[in-house]
Amino acid sequence: MRKIVVYELLSLDGVAEDPDSFVAAWDEEMDANLGTVIATQDAVVLGRRSYTEWARFWPGSDIQPFADFINGVAKYVATSTPLDGGWARATAFDGGLVDGVRELKRQPGGDIGVHASISVARALLAADVVDELRLVIAPRVAGQGRRLLDGLPAIRLEPIESEMTPTGHLLIGYRVVREHGEAPAS
Repeated sequence: MRKIVVYELLSLDGVAEDPDSFVAAWDEEMDANLGTVIATQDAVVLGRRSYTEWARFWPGSDIQPFADFINGVAKYVATSTPLDGGWARATAFDGGLVDGVRELKRQPGGDIGVHASISVARALLAADVVDELRLVIAPRVAGQGRRLLDGLPAIRLEPIESEMTPTGHLLIGYRVVREHGEAPAS
């Protein structure tokens, strides 16, 4: 079964909204970490807002390694309205987000990424569909903004990696441990 991997940029106080306001520097280790995360993904789940913003930016971007990845990967969008913009390989979920993601997990393929979409990440975490959290924590307190983990039920996590980059960002990976005490298959 495929894994759902949430990748988010956070401030030290857990804010995920507007990461450009708290991620002041991007370094080679952060690039390498992102490259490792996306190397196993062949699909991405986005919320409508992230899709709309990204469909305007990424098709013309040369910021690597993400531009080639996001422009080439299958994109599934949580929305009840038709998609505009004609971004390659983008489709709206037919039905609900959680059911759609569960169906994607049952299909053959690589990991499924959730990038930037706070509401999608929260909904999937609350529904116990996420297998891994990959976080980049900036050395900055944002002070305000939507936090990734607010309003979620208790979730047990098992650390799988951690590293500090030269610019002081923490790269942390966690595996979600299921109720019955077992981590999802890797």
